[in-house]
Amino acid sequence: MQKTIKWNNSFAVRMILAFVIVILIPALFTSASFYVVSNNTVKNNVRESSVQIAKQAADSLSFILSAGSDVSDLIYSDLRIQKVVSDEGLAKANLKEWRENEDYLKGVLNNIVYSSSSVNMLYVLKDTENGWGSGTFSKVKLARYKLDTLDWAREARRMDGGLVWLGLTADRFSGGGDDTELVLPIARVLKDFDTMENIGYILVNLNGRKIIEKIRQMKLGESGRFFVVNEDGRIMIDAEPSLINTIVPNKELRGHITGNDFVEFEFKQGDVPYYGVKQRLSNGWLIVGIVPVHEITNKLDALHHNIVMSFAAFTLVGILIGLVLANRVTRPIKQLTQQMRLVQQGDLTVRTNVHSNDELGLMSIQFNRMIVEINRLMDQVKLEQQQKQDAELRAVTHRINPHFLFNTLSTLRWLIKYDQSVKAYDGISALIRLLEANMGKKSNFITVEEELEIIEKYLAILELRYSKKFVMQVELDANAAQFVIPRMLIQPLVENSIFHGIVPKGTDGEIHIHAKSSGGTVFITVRDNGIGMQPGNQLLERTLEEAVSSGNTGIGLRHVHESIRLYYGRGSEASICSRPDEGTTATIVLYLKPERTGE
Repeated sequence: MQKTIKWNNSFAVRMILAFVIVILIPALFTSASFYVVSNNTVKNNVRESSVQIAKQAADSLSFILSAGSDVSDLIYSDLRIQKVVSDEGLAKANLKEWRENEDYLKGVLNNIVYSSSSVNMLYVLKDTENGWGSGTFSKVKLARYKLDTLDWAREARRMDGGLVWLGLTADRFSGGGDDTELVLPIARVLKDFDTMENIGYILVNLNGRKIIEKIRQMKLGESGRFFVVNEDGRIMIDAEPSLINTIVPNKELRGHITGNDFVEFEFKQGDVPYYGVKQRLSNGWLIVGIVPVHEITNKLDALHHNIVMSFAAFTLVGILIGLVLANRVTRPIKQLTQQMRLVQQGDLTVRTNVHSNDELGLMSIQFNRMIVEINRLMDQVKLEQQQKQDAELRAVTHRINPHFLFNTLSTLRWLIKYDQSVKAYDGISALIRLLEANMGKKSNFITVEEELEIIEKYLAILELRYSKKFVMQVELDANAAQFVIPRMLIQPLVENSIFHGIVPKGTDGEIHIHAKSSGGTVFITVRDNGIGMQPGNQLLERTLEEAVSSGNTGIGLRHVHESIRLYYGRGSEASICSRPDEGTTATIVLYLKPERTGE
């Protein structure tokens, strides 16, 4: 009877004691948890706040931009304004009406500017000499430029009535001074709706200072900033005037802006990691905010430093205590593990010798008993596996025997029906000799030499059946002759050569059988001089295993495939190659399984 394990010798008690000691250091786990939770919480809150700021900025700027596009649409659709711009001869024909229309145009422009805080100046320009504007519009400054050659004018003509959005710039046509008014221009051509011809240009100048003020009011961290870019990554609005109308210099940042639709992203500027957000504006531009990553989490840096130092100190103490306890507790476990590894490698002779009164001692005893039982079960499994393989071979053999007897008896029936008694007698005699040869073999296995003798007797029956001469030529070395194979492994190949190769040819035929042994491997080849296989035959386009699996072979080839699979090692196979009018060659390669090498 096994001794009862005392509580102080229990492996479980030892482990519990170790866990209790480790639990006495709760700050280790508390610090780590607080670090992760606080870091993620602050980052998430800051990022949500940054995205919200970007959305508010986008809404505010979109409102201003939409006001500008609405004003442009209002002027573009005013038929009376079109009349003023297009009727060149009206001033001469009816000066009074022309002056009324011109006063109407100037009044519309001024009223719009006075009623909108977002619009700074409005211009309707016809050419270098003719133009109308709100407020301090100066025709003298207009005369300085050849209007049709300006970049924005060319783009407006290309857009054919669509809006052209330009970056922040100084107002060229204001009479209040040179480069004193900062504006965001929106340009488009003015069309005559009757002829749809271009008759001038509309230029809506939004209040650039107000837009810059909006940009500067938005803050990300301490040094973060916002700017606006177009679809090509060109800066259109920025608090730094020198950057306007330049391409975003940082390639990684430019890729995040124009290359994907993610609202948040991270990139590096030099060696400094940056965090960025973006939102789309109503005109298709993007407002982008960037800030160094360290400014997002700088409030946690000191706390994180203290947490990391505490974590390192407590971890070191825990490791030292764990090493001392683990060395005493796990020494016998290591010994058991080493013995188990030897068993895993196949050595079933090992036995453990852990002498202990705790659970590890009981584990050692049970391990030894398990190895003994495994050895017994493996012997039993080997025996049962061998019996199973023999039964499967008998099953496939019994499937093919009725097939062969049916063909033979069918031949004898026709010989008797047509009074060919001599041939029928010879056929029955050959069948008796064949059955006698088979009945003399009690085992499921025979040698290659014995298989060929049975095939030779089988050919005599086939010669009677088809009234043809079938010559079998055999090349057999000594080792291959005594090699043991399952019964009827070669015969189905010979039968297929006659049925499908030689008989359709309508002449006598030859079958060459070659068997040789090389390095423990046996190669058997069956070759005929029949008609061969036509292109498209399943046996040419697939392996024999695939053809058997898909049901595209007869019972004979299925028997060959299953016999090889059951009794021979990896790499053993049967293959068939053929060409039209050149015959067919079947090859069998047999490797013995390791456990059958001595049989």
